[in-house]
Parts: sequence; structure tokens; C-alpha cells
Amino acid sequence: MNLHEYQGKELFRSVGLPVPPGEVASSAEEALEIAGRLGYPAVAKAQVLIGGRGKAGGVKVVKRPEDLAREAGKILGMDIRGHTVRRILITPAAEIEREYYAGVVLDRKAETPVLMVSPAGGIDIEEVARATPEKILRVHLDGRGLPAYRARAAARFLDSRFEIQRALAPVLIRLARLYRELDCSLAEINPLAVTPDKKVWALDAKVVIDDNALDRHPDLAGLRDPGAEDPGEVEAREKGLSYVRLDGTIGCVVNGAGLAMATMDLIQHHGGKPANFLDIGGSSNPDKVTAAMSILTRDARVRAVLFNIFGGITRCDDVARGLLAALDRIGTKIPIVIRLTGTNEREARDLLGARGMTALSDMDEAVRAVIARAAEAA
Repeated sequence: MNLHEYQGKELFRSVGLPVPPGEVASSAEEALEIAGRLGYPAVAKAQVLIGGRGKAGGVKVVKRPEDLAREAGKILGMDIRGHTVRRILITPAAEIEREYYAGVVLDRKAETPVLMVSPAGGIDIEEVARATPEKILRVHLDGRGLPAYRARAAARFLDSRFEIQRALAPVLIRLARLYRELDCSLAEINPLAVTPDKKVWALDAKVVIDDNALDRHPDLAGLRDPGAEDPGEVEAREKGLSYVRLDGTIGCVVNGAGLAMATMDLIQHHGGKPANFLDIGGSSNPDKVTAAMSILTRDARVRAVLFNIFGGITRCDDVARGLLAALDRIGTKIPIVIRLTGTNEREARDLLGARGMTALSDMDEAVRAVIARAAEAA
């Protein structure tokens, strides 16, 4: 679950991280009222769940109320990489002496969280890793979180000045604590800034909560902003589907996460590009198949759909019924390739055959077929 910057900063405050004051506005009038209290110069920052806000014109520094009214009017309603700006964060502008990066993320290879810090803050950490990897220090964490001696070592990597190190080390410790206590998959400050008066501030916040841990944090579940998420992902969650939208042209409906990933890999291997990850799970509920088709057919990029079902707990005949019901309801003309094997496979083939549809049994053959159908529909 991705959080907006203003939500992440509230969580930062809850663990004692130094965050400048700021409030959210949904209109230019609200923005002016907030800036009037917090003071000028001020920063207006678009609140969308996507990066690249500054490059898109979604972050502006203003010195006067008339400037804020103009820029807030431009930012509100702006489209940033498919996300419409509905709120802006108003915060006092900071005079920055230096910018650093600090973030905690899961190192999947090491199977443990890792603190990453860099003296090259204010830009994407991916670009730093590519161009100057020596400017990144990685500190793997354990059940203790970030011990003080490791925090001090990381602070020394960021800045040679002792007084700045003393201010940075507690920030890193608290960031690691927030990551662990809130079951985050990412907790990031970029930039972590030092001002000329030697104060340290978290000027941005990016926090992602592990969805699987939300039952332990019902207060955090209420921070989800469905209006800022992909509509297909919202519907999939409500229907009990696991769905992630990608940038390809081949829609995938698969039962089981492992098979879904293998299907996507095979599509890539044969030169295609998957449009999504979609796992209907191990149930035999035809409504899930109907919901899956409804989500995929609304995606204008999808040129063909692959159903790849390995029937164990999932019954192939129920999947076939769900597909036929979806086609009756939606009436799509998108080409569909079906691969069915396993429990009640023969019954499923009979159901599909009665409607003039054929199900393949070989996965490799099905993938090559759906790539060809997608190319024909291009």
C-alpha cells in the first residue's frame, strides 16, 4: 500500500523524525489559507502516488500569495503519468546546504532489510547506483534494527562534520524503527537535508506498507487512497484477485502466483510483453473469472488474453463457466487463447467446445499462440 507524501510525513513525526510543518489543500483557496499561517516562501507539492512530480511541474516554490494562487491552480487537476492531482501539500521552503538520501528496503537476495544511504541526495537512487555506485552505503539490518554504532558509521559516510553526524545518526535509527514497527516494504527520505544553521530535515517521505501486514495495522489500512490507485487494482482487491498492471499487450489470467510468474516469463521469452500479473487464486468461483475478464477488457492496451489454468484445487470446468459468463456479459472481441489442464479438464473442454472454443493443453504452444494473436490485432 503506497502512501502519499503527507501521510508518510505524519508517520515520520510519530517516531520523532524531523519533518517541517505542512498541511494538505484541495483548492487554491485552502492553499492560500495554509501558506498564510505557515509563511512564505512556500512549496506547493502535488500529492500523487507516482514519482517524477518535480519534472512534471508538480512541485513549485512560491514567494507571494498571487504566485501560490496561480501555481496551485495549475497543479490541481494536473495529470502526472496517468495520475490526477487532487491535493497539494503546502510547506515552508527550506534553505538547503546539503542533500542526502536515506532509505530502508527489503534486500530479497539477502532476505533481510537493508539501510541504504548516499551523500548524493535529491535525485533518484537508481541513477546514483548506475552512475556512481561508490556513493551508496548498504547496511543490512537484523532483529535489533539499526544499532547506534552502525548508525554512526552510516552518518560518517554521509558527512565528515561531527555535529552533522550527531544529528543524522538518530534519524537513521528512527527510520529503521519505523520500517520494522509498521511492516513497511519501503521507508525513504529523499532528500534528507541539512540547512545552513545545521538542522536536519526530512523534506520528502516515501512509505510503502506491506499489504500482507495490514491486519496488524488497522489504523494504517484507513490511509489507503483508492481514488489514486489504478481502478483495475482496486476492483481486483475487492473481488479477491491479485492484480498488478504492467505495460505490455498480452493480458494474463492464471491460477496461482508461481504459474502466473512462469507465464509472464515465458511470454517475455517468446518476444511478447505481459500487460498484467493476475492470479485468480485456488478457488473454483466463476465470479472471479468474470471479474478478471472485466478488468482486462477495460485496459485499452490489451490486444489478446491468455487463460492459463492448471487445475488442482481450481476446477477447470468452473473456470470455463466463468469465462463463458464473462463473454456473455462483456461481449468482447479481444482474441482469447485458453490453456486448461487438470481437474475436470474434459468437462471444461466440452463446455468450451459447445461454444466453438478450443482449449490447448501445452503451455508453450498457448504462449506462442497468444503472442501471434496479439500481433495480428495490433
